[in-house]
Amino acid sequence: MRKLILQMQMSVDGFVGADEDHRWQLWEWGDDSAWDEELKQDFNTVFTTVDTILLSRRMGQEGYLTHWGNAARKYPKDRFYAFAQRIVEAQKVVASDKLEASRWERTRVVSGDLPPEVNALKQGEGGNIAVFGGAGFASALIAAGLVDEFQLFINPAVLGAGRRIFDKGGFARLKLIGSKAYASGMVVSRYAPAG
Repeated sequence: MRKLILQMQMSVDGFVGADEDHRWQLWEWGDDSAWDEELKQDFNTVFTTVDTILLSRRMGQEGYLTHWGNAARKYPKDRFYAFAQRIVEAQKVVASDKLEASRWERTRVVSGDLPPEVNALKQGEGGNIAVFGGAGFASALIAAGLVDEFQLFINPAVLGAGRRIFDKGGFARLKLIGSKAYASGMVVSRYAPAG
């Protein structure tokens, strides 16, 4: 069975988004990245296991696919941006009850009823399924018990307040799959549901 992998950047105090305009992520998806080479390499390795990307309607409409498509064209020979090409090539699934058809290549729209849609994806053939947020979408997936692996990219920053992803799910135990600290200050921790 395929796994649903939720990958999120997070602050040390557990926020995935700031209430105020703070530059807190080591890489905010532009051209300027403070990620070290080992982190970049490990990040790309994750994408070798993924062949489907699950997106919220909002992520699609806010330009996620356009952004990474542009990055793949802009940096075709840069090994760090190999993941951008994988995003372009992967099948994309947008969960939405508001969209009737996809405007994006290699993308289909499914209903916003997450449990049956995600479980059907997991039963399909192929590699793992990746999801990258936003916060509300990630929270809904967590609350429905659909996430098989959490990959939390902990940035060396404390926000004090902001958006969280674990507020709706209630109590849950997780088991640590692995954790690695990087020279840039990032710590990537991977967890799976314990039960």
